[in-house]
Amino acid sequence: MPDREERFRVMLDVVEAAVGPSPRVLDLACGTGSISRRLFARLPQASSVAVDMDPTLMAIAKGSFDGDRRITFVTADLSEPGWLDELSAEPFDAVLTATALHWMQPDPLARLYADLAKLVRPDGVFVNADHMPDPGTPMLNAIEETIQRGYEAKARAAGAVDWEEWWALVAADPKLADEYAASRAILAEHIQGVTHPVGWHTAKLTEAGFPESGVAWRSITDAVVVAIR
Repeated sequence: MPDREERFRVMLDVVEAAVGPSPRVLDLACGTGSISRRLFARLPQASSVAVDMDPTLMAIAKGSFDGDRRITFVTADLSEPGWLDELSAEPFDAVLTATALHWMQPDPLARLYADLAKLVRPDGVFVNADHMPDPGTPMLNAIEETIQRGYEAKARAAGAVDWEEWWALVAADPKLADEYAASRAILAEHIQGVTHPVGWHTAKLTEAGFPESGVAWRSITDAVVVAIR
């Protein structure tokens, strides 16, 4: 993803402008903590509650932030209605997520948006950077796929590993054997998610209780959508 850092920059631009330099942030589907890492580099006075369900990704995230009191970790399945029970009642200034929610089915995702409207304080923001292709532009989407394959080939030639190769490295690490086995079990039960165009997301966010939402950044098939509470 050659524009990955640009997405993070836009997300944090929005957060800082909307809620200031010391936000309380929910890092939603945090993975290995990529958003929180950049949040703290940009806004050192911020705090983060990082939520995910994958044991391997959470183990890596916890290890990389070991001793950092600005972040706490919560294990929860966002597709389950009771995931909010794992969080405190204190509202968040911002909820951030990237390249994650497209794994969810439409009904659980719409329910999640309604949950987030309860978590974000008034004038706070929800920022979602994800795959949001427009089904009405199939030829343009195909061009984007060709562009991405070219970038991926260059990255691999420079020594980068892809997602499957990364997991193979994890599987070979004995320190992560238990977490890897648990992650594989979760993946085996996983149902492939559905991508939606930007308009679907903004409509569902409005229905969920966010008065305003729109696009802060986009490429051909991806976008950063911001909803203001």
